[in-house]
Amino acid sequence: MIDFISQYAASYRSKIRTAEQAAQVVKSGDWIDIGMGAGFASLMDAALAKRKDELWGVNVRGYLIHEPIQMVECDPERKHFIYNSWHMSAYERKLSDRGLCNYTSMVFRNLGHYYRNYLTVNVAMVAVTPMNAQGYFNFSISNAATREVLNRADIVIVEVNENLPWVFGGLDECIHVDDVDIVVEGEHGPLPHLDSAPATAEDRKIAELVVRRMVNGSTLQLGIGSLPNTVGSILAESDLKDFGVHTEMLCDSYLDLRRSGKITNRMKGIDRYKSVFGFALGAQELYDWVRENSGVVSYPVAYCNNATNLAKLENFVSINSCIAVDIYGQICAETAGMRHISGTGGQLDFLEGAVLSPGGQAFICLTSSFTDKQGNVVSRIKPNFSDGDVVTDPRSLAFYIVTEYGCVNLMGCSAWERSERLISVAHPMFRDELIAAAEKQGIWIRSNKR
Repeated sequence: MIDFISQYAASYRSKIRTAEQAAQVVKSGDWIDIGMGAGFASLMDAALAKRKDELWGVNVRGYLIHEPIQMVECDPERKHFIYNSWHMSAYERKLSDRGLCNYTSMVFRNLGHYYRNYLTVNVAMVAVTPMNAQGYFNFSISNAATREVLNRADIVIVEVNENLPWVFGGLDECIHVDDVDIVVEGEHGPLPHLDSAPATAEDRKIAELVVRRMVNGSTLQLGIGSLPNTVGSILAESDLKDFGVHTEMLCDSYLDLRRSGKITNRMKGIDRYKSVFGFALGAQELYDWVRENSGVVSYPVAYCNNATNLAKLENFVSINSCIAVDIYGQICAETAGMRHISGTGGQLDFLEGAVLSPGGQAFICLTSSFTDKQGNVVSRIKPNFSDGDVVTDPRSLAFYIVTEYGCVNLMGCSAWERSERLISVAHPMFRDELIAAAEKQGIWIRSNKR
């Protein structure tokens, strides 16, 4: 793969091993990291799966992986490989449903800190771009906390993925061949593409409520899915302009804004004229946008999600979704009862950052209800959490809560004010029972609106 004349080419060639040869460094009981998102080391995964009968109790970390993990699929009893995820993709959620994946709690901005101070990494393996003439491999669209993982590892394996775009960065976006122990080459399939469900009428109403509160020059953190995509589409069609981008995840939500020329980043207090992200997942158009683009740069999430940095961005706007909210303002974005769905990710980081930003706003969006598999309509606004619901964001950080019935600000509100405001945006068929629950819990007063 290396065909240029470089002082580092000899070092590169001396470190080349087949995936099967590289897999021999893993021992029973080891802790190994296999990358995240498009940085998943799929060739190494396949090679390790072939060693199943030789290995016992290998502990595996990864997250946001969207293709089958062969180590997991080949070992349904989890005797040989024990997989743990920092944040679950749809595929990892299905593994969790089968008892083949455990979630590891984290606050995203602190992930590198966990590795530096608390975790063991015997072997780390990550997909990277081909090496350049200066001897560097690039983490491409999977910066996040990758360098911190590799810094902690006893043995570093890079798997060269010829499809990954080189992404310019502000910090920790590369690793030099001198810091690598083993290089693995081989053919890879297409990069993961994420398809969002079509926007619903409720999505459109929620998005319109959010957009009407935004101003020119806002810096955006958009999550993934049909609702953020709808927000991006409405903003692209609006009279607003000069948006900035500062996000942990760069996704398709930004594409309409890019096409319309409304992303300029010229009003940002930091990283002026540059879109900043920690990792990217979406369509090929997204990957083409970030390839060797001086206006789009990657940073580790320790930078992207740092509230001190977000405080330097005027009119920072964070838009995320959740599964449920209780009438105290506690937010669940991770579980549906005992079923694990996602993870904390950076939602908590961006709530805190939006509070500190001059003119900042954080929106947590959800439909007021959903229909379960039995055909029952269920309220997403609950009297309280129980049965395994995990609190992702504390009530003390709840900002705007938005449903198709309205948008309410909970900042500085007492318990009775919160219950009143949240019930006002609940589905009408559940409001009376929510009021009764609030009265029983002592957070409803006679002057409250009915």
